[in-house]
Amino acid sequence: MHQNEQQKSAFPGTPEEFTRFGEGRLPGLLGVRILLTTQAELQAELDVRAELFAPNGYLHAATSVALADSLCGYGCILNLPEGAIGFTTIELKTNFLGTAREGTIQCGAHPVHLGRSTHVWDAKVQAAGRAIALFRCTQLILFPR
Repeated sequence: MHQNEQQKSAFPGTPEEFTRFGEGRLPGLLGVRILLTTQAELQAELDVRAELFAPNGYLHAATSVALADSLCGYGCILNLPEGAIGFTTIELKTNFLGTAREGTIQCGAHPVHLGRSTHVWDAKVQAAGRAIALFRCTQLILFPR
């Protein structure tokens, strides 16, 4: 097996594997459930609960950011170029359009640019079928030194 194939096989691939991958870390603590993982699109959801609220009683903005950033990161894993060993987020931006106080929030992510040294991903977080956050991140692809 080629070294890059071994490295990629160490990463998850299916929705169930990615959900387990987040256990014991922030995605797992938030309750992120991965629903779809392809190189071109990923989908996830999480249940809104009081522990995810800001002191003002609304969903904390960081919850939407963490959901979107996690999903885009998982997409980056699925699209790592030959020889890459990982990635790190180097920039992110979120526009907040609304909030949620109950139910489930959903997120869909897709790549905008899949280069050898950087990836750019967009994600939309929704509640009850309406957008509550638009997210974009840039990821630096990491190679062995």
